[in-house]
Amino acid sequence: MESKKILIITYYWPPAGGPGVQRWLKFAKYLPEFGWKPIIFTPENPSYPLLDESLMKDVPENLEIIKTKIWEPYQLAEKLNKSNKKFKAGQFDVGNNQSWKSKLSIWVRGNFFIPDARVFWVNPSVKFLEQYLKDNKIDVVVTSGPPHSLHLIGLQLKKKFTDLKWIADFRDPWTEISYYKHLKLTNKSDKKHRQLESEVFKNADITLATSYTDAENFRKNGANAVCITNGFDESDSANNPTIKKISTETQFTLSYIGVLEQLRNPENLWKALNDLVKTNSDFAEKFKLKFVGRIDDKILQSIENSSLKKHIENLGYLSHDKAIDKMSNSSMLLITNFPNPSSKGIIPGKIFEYLATGKQIISFGPSEADVSKILTETKAGKHFSYEDSETIKQFILEKFELWKSGNLAENTQNIEQFSRRNLTKQLSEIL
Repeated sequence: MESKKILIITYYWPPAGGPGVQRWLKFAKYLPEFGWKPIIFTPENPSYPLLDESLMKDVPENLEIIKTKIWEPYQLAEKLNKSNKKFKAGQFDVGNNQSWKSKLSIWVRGNFFIPDARVFWVNPSVKFLEQYLKDNKIDVVVTSGPPHSLHLIGLQLKKKFTDLKWIADFRDPWTEISYYKHLKLTNKSDKKHRQLESEVFKNADITLATSYTDAENFRKNGANAVCITNGFDESDSANNPTIKKISTETQFTLSYIGVLEQLRNPENLWKALNDLVKTNSDFAEKFKLKFVGRIDDKILQSIENSSLKKHIENLGYLSHDKAIDKMSNSSMLLITNFPNPSSKGIIPGKIFEYLATGKQIISFGPSEADVSKILTETKAGKHFSYEDSETIKQFILEKFELWKSGNLAENTQNIEQFSRRNLTKQLSEIL
């Protein structure tokens, strides 16, 4: 039987790094097993905030990839103000850390580029794909955002080809994302963002969400929404849940892997750790705080001004493979989310890779978060709010004592549901 064809419109594709690229890279890898032939449409000259060549190995050999040029104003923005590089990854200076240049850049980004600065790729892409769809039989088109401007490509194609099946995949929400309120929008701009989002929800045959809460919120806003979370790839040997990880660490290591920005900085955790190294000499002797990725300078500065300074190991950005290796050689893993209740639906992609290591996870974010549900279900750790303090110390000390006695590798359960192959099977059923 001939495979059906799925055209995936994505901005992020290897050699782009970070978690955003992995969702459709992994779907593309496993879809052929379920009778689907993926075709990728992506920019030829994108401006990626991170690069990771190691992800190239996951691109299937015979995969058809179509590329067209994109014009983005980011190069210009970075010349005006170096911190604009953060915006590409959805990061912002906040509060007192904002210079007038940052304020101006944020205002321009929110009000002039709606929904985002990749909007200049929309019309040329629609024109190109209109012809492509006439020349080729495509069964389903997928648009993956952010950047949410890619959903406008799907929206215009759907209006031109009414029989076209279109899936709008929201890796993050649009107007519900925590930094949306930091965009300094005028009423007119806010209205425009919301109107476009609403049109996407109403016209897409299916809206995919990466969390249970997001799917629920999208349904309330008129979308036919289904949740397929992100996951871990069992083919990464370090990520194979059937392999028991033996940590070579001689220290009790808490590791954070990924980007950490000011909006999700667990200050109460740093305070708890600071207190522990000051009051517990045994803990102070054995504790290490490891960062792998891009940690905001201001966060790093504040931790280095405390008793934690000599416990920090900052390795900077590492390739995906090396990052997984560091996860496996940690005692505990840290994950953080935005503190506001509207972010309880964010499930950071790396939680699944954390789960696959079998390590205990300490998580921060709003109470009743989807992450909390996953950690409880898999017995893989504990979720705290940014208000918690004493309970954090108790939890860390409890894990430290277990680590000393060699019993920290508690048995997680039910994690296979989050393997990329099983998630692709779910997607194929929806398709």
